[in-house]
Amino acid sequence: MSLTNMRTLLKKARAQGRAVGAFSVSSVDMICGVIAAAEAMNTPVILQVAQVRLPHSPLHVIGPAMLSAARNAAVPVGVHLDHGMTEDCIRQALEIGFTSVMFDGSRLPMEENIARTQAVIRMAEKYGASVEAEIGVVGKTESGQPLTAQCADPEDAVRFVQETGVDALAVAIGNAHGVYEGTPELRFDVLESMQGRCGGCALVLHGGTGITPQNFRRAISLGMHKINIATASFMAVHRAAQGAEDYFDMSARMRAAAQAVAMEHINIFGKEAFA
Repeated sequence: MSLTNMRTLLKKARAQGRAVGAFSVSSVDMICGVIAAAEAMNTPVILQVAQVRLPHSPLHVIGPAMLSAARNAAVPVGVHLDHGMTEDCIRQALEIGFTSVMFDGSRLPMEENIARTQAVIRMAEKYGASVEAEIGVVGKTESGQPLTAQCADPEDAVRFVQETGVDALAVAIGNAHGVYEGTPELRFDVLESMQGRCGGCALVLHGGTGITPQNFRRAISLGMHKINIATASFMAVHRAAQGAEDYFDMSARMRAAAQAVAMEHINIFGKEAFA
């Protein structure tokens, strides 16, 4: 158990009809909270940090902490760079020891997205790491800037997987990062058109905060086996820190909040059936 490649985690999740929760972290308290949740639920998780968050949590600081927590966990844990935008940042994550990286070329022309994803895959292979990519446009960036959402084309998804051999593919189906304005309307028809056509590639749902348990489970049934949770955790940790008596009380509250959010979503996504 302990530090595990994302490819291994997603393959098993797919076989068991569940999803792996990928929880964004930005501090030791959040890392410890997510690991505590995974151990309490006896289920694997992915710890991840997005490139846009690195000014607040430098990769050379947060990365080794994530890896140490994963290596010492009682359950399998992947360590992932989310929304990697530059090859330099992706290379740094791989050199530190991340077991998977994401190259986000979703705003590039398809040909360029494919070519640059292929280059990242070649780089990651040298480290034994797996790779996630993205097509379509998810509403809002990781930092909350508005974007005009654009659903992924199922034919593009099939072509992308065939030409890159990527391990995981985030596909836009009406989802958005951050807080949804109203109830999100996911395009399950788009997922249905992709179902069974992407080989061994796992589909990924970004912008998980605010989606109903029913819609999470429906997405999982249609092939989404990695689900990202960030905003719900950050909001819960922020609320928990309010009114703390001192730093240590604040730290304990933040860990407990991160653990509660992770456990809630693990319950929805499904727990691993260990042999």
